[in-house]
Amino acid sequence: MSQARTLLQSIEAMAHEAGDEGFTLREIMDRLDERAFGAALFMLALPCCIPFLYIVPQIVALPMIALAAQMAVGREEPWLPTRLADRRIDKTGLTSTARGGRKWFGWIEVIARPRLTFLTGKGPERIIGLILCIFCASILVPLPMTNTIPGFAVAAASFGLIQRDGLLVLGGLILGSLWVSALILGIVLGLDFAAELAGALLGGSETP
Repeated sequence: MSQARTLLQSIEAMAHEAGDEGFTLREIMDRLDERAFGAALFMLALPCCIPFLYIVPQIVALPMIALAAQMAVGREEPWLPTRLADRRIDKTGLTSTARGGRKWFGWIEVIARPRLTFLTGKGPERIIGLILCIFCASILVPLPMTNTIPGFAVAAASFGLIQRDGLLVLGGLILGSLWVSALILGIVLGLDFAAELAGALLGGSETP
């Protein structure tokens, strides 16, 4: 009897089988259905991990928020509104996603195992979903490279949920929290600098 495919193998097979037009997010989720939220979030987070890959992270960010929010409210199965579910990732995007997944997370597939499993139960999963909403939302910030680190954080935490590896979940949450904290600090400092600059310019223009 053949051994069941791992998650990364399933994603690679999906990329190989796709036509040029690729698959809609609904079709992708149907293929990953048996693994529910963790697999869907992991799959959608992979393109966000690839530096300087544009368009695809913006396509998947809102569906990621929707899925994480459903985790937070305790929904049993993932669901997307029609408008989001009909978004399509073409074969090129799927192939880049599969290659990036193998490159960046192949080693995790080897070391992941059940540990600290209390972090992957239903109660903690709802809290994790709420935190992942914040990480996913940060991907929408229109600044260069803002998708990569939160993408890694969501992917690591999601893979940890699939494998019931609480240590991996914890690592993803720490990485994402550090990133969001740095992003907020950068925005606050940037706004403060802009306010000081505007004040200096306005003050200078009022000088007789």
